[in-house]
Parts: sequence; C-alpha cells; structure tokens
Amino acid sequence: MIKKTIALSMASLFTMAALAQQAQQQQPAQQRPQQPAQQPAQQAPPPPQPYRVGTPLSATNEAGQAQTMSSNVKVYGSFYFAESCTFDATRNVIVAMNRANAQMLQENDGFVSLINPDGSVHTSKWIGVTRDGLTLNDPLGSAIAGNTLYVVDVDTVRRFDLRTGTPGAATKVEGATLLNGIAATADGTVYASNTRPPERIYKIAPNGTVSTFAEGAPLAVPNGVAMDTDGNVVVVNIGTKDVITYNPAGQVVRTEQAAESGNDGVVVVADGTKYVSSVRYGSVSRIRRGQPAEVIATGIPSAASMCYDSRQNQLVIPLNPNNALAFIPLGR
Repeated sequence: MIKKTIALSMASLFTMAALAQQAQQQQPAQQRPQQPAQQPAQQAPPPPQPYRVGTPLSATNEAGQAQTMSSNVKVYGSFYFAESCTFDATRNVIVAMNRANAQMLQENDGFVSLINPDGSVHTSKWIGVTRDGLTLNDPLGSAIAGNTLYVVDVDTVRRFDLRTGTPGAATKVEGATLLNGIAATADGTVYASNTRPPERIYKIAPNGTVSTFAEGAPLAVPNGVAMDTDGNVVVVNIGTKDVITYNPAGQVVRTEQAAESGNDGVVVVADGTKYVSSVRYGSVSRIRRGQPAEVIATGIPSAASMCYDSRQNQLVIPLNPNNALAFIPLGR
C-alpha cells in the first residue's frame, strides 16, 4: 500500500511539472520570466594613433580631390579664448594660443592656431587637431626661441618643435599655481611668471632644472615676461604700473612705469622700446628709453599677452574671451 501511494505521488509531481511547462510556453513573450542578458565580449581599446598636426584650410571637391583655399578668399576667426601669441618669422605666421574650455569643464582641449599677418586664418588647429600624443590643457603665455615653441600650461612648461608641431620635453614646475607669462633665450633657458600666490618668476634651465629667479616685491601679480636686447628679463604686473627689468642674476636694474596698470603683455623691440598691454584697461603703452610712457592705442577689450610681428612691424594682441586678435601697425 505504501509503495502504491509513493508511485501515485511521483506521477502527480511529473504531471504538475509538465502542466507548468506547457502553461509557460503559452504565455506572451513579454510575460515570460526574463533570462539574464548575455554580456558582450569586452573589446580591446583601439591602438594609439600617431601624432599629427593640422593642415592649412582646404576642402575636398566632388571629384574627391583636396583643394587648398584659393587666394581670393580670406577667413578670419578660429579662436577660442585666445590668451597669447608669438611670431614665427621664418614662416611669417602668428602662432596663437587658445585656452578653449575652462579646466573644470574639459581637460586637454587647448590648441594652437596659425594666423597670417593680415589676420586671416592659415591653419585653424595646427597643434590640437587630434589629441593623439598631445597634452595641452590651458595654454597661456608662449614664446619662440630657435626652432622651439615654448608654452606655459597651468604648472608645466611644454615644448614643441616649431617646424613640425611635435611635442617635446615637458617640465612640471613644483609649487607653481598658475604659470602665465613666458620668455625664452637662444640656449633654451625659460623664464615664467606665476601670477597667483606665490608671486614668482621661475627659471627653467635647458636641462629642465627649475629655480626661483625672483620672488616678492616689486612683483605684484606678475604677468607678461620678455627678454630685452641686453639679455635682461622684463616683467609687467597686473597689480601696478611697474615695468621691471632684472639682470640675469635676478637683481632689479630698472623700474619704469606704464601709462596704466592691469598689465598683461610686454614686448621689447630691437631699439629697446617697450610696449605694454593692459588687460584691465584696454590700452597699449609705449616706453622709449629715458622717456615717460605714452598711450598709443585704447579701447582694446581684454588686451592680453601680445607679440611683435617683426616682418610687418606690427603688434598683435589676443583679446581673451572676445575670441579675436587686434593688430596695431607701428609704421616705419
């Protein structure tokens, strides 16, 4: 009797299981229990691409042929928060730094444009057309010496081959909070201002050794840096009108006054004349040897770290968030 009862119970269980399976198969697909989705196989990241620079403005025609822009067309612009520029006399182009987005929004999106002396665009993105092999976060001051482009980038001095745009050595400046202005000598020595506290001028030797060249007064929110014709270092302040000349030993040998304070850029031309741009008040001062400063241009919004175009004899001034360059001919 017990064996018979067990047999009946087992038969009932098999019958119930079969009925349950049949009922599940008859359910609409959306009501059936969901099976775990199969995870796709993880793919390897693509290999890094070789570094390259941008090319002059061009387009591809209907026949699939690359066409450089014809000479009767001029394009202006190609800036995104232009902070500084420097002049490449060999190629006769202006090399303009673009800070692009703020660091808090996007890192490593700074780029460098090449601009013709009449303000038209040569290459929209020369450095920065891709990020392969490139780090350039927030480029501020720039300088050219020999075949090297020097750029200050937050707390780092970056070097690029001026002929190819290829990134070179990068030197991190320990203790720097915002490197801003920069000047370079023929042997590769770099002088860079730190605008936020601590207010300093750093010296970076050709081998990358970093030292403090100047610190404290008369520095007052130092910004633009330039070399004069005697190998001295010239610095301007945002906080004062002072135009300070240091000898190579870091001693102050001369202090002159710009017409206004709030200064960002400084240029020293071959005869020793200094030009100073005020980012705060929009003026350009000219300081001739032994003479007081005179204002030669006004009303320039956010006049930042300018450069001197020696072939056309003109000043070129980036206008920061106005995304433009201003040109001031100096005459002959």
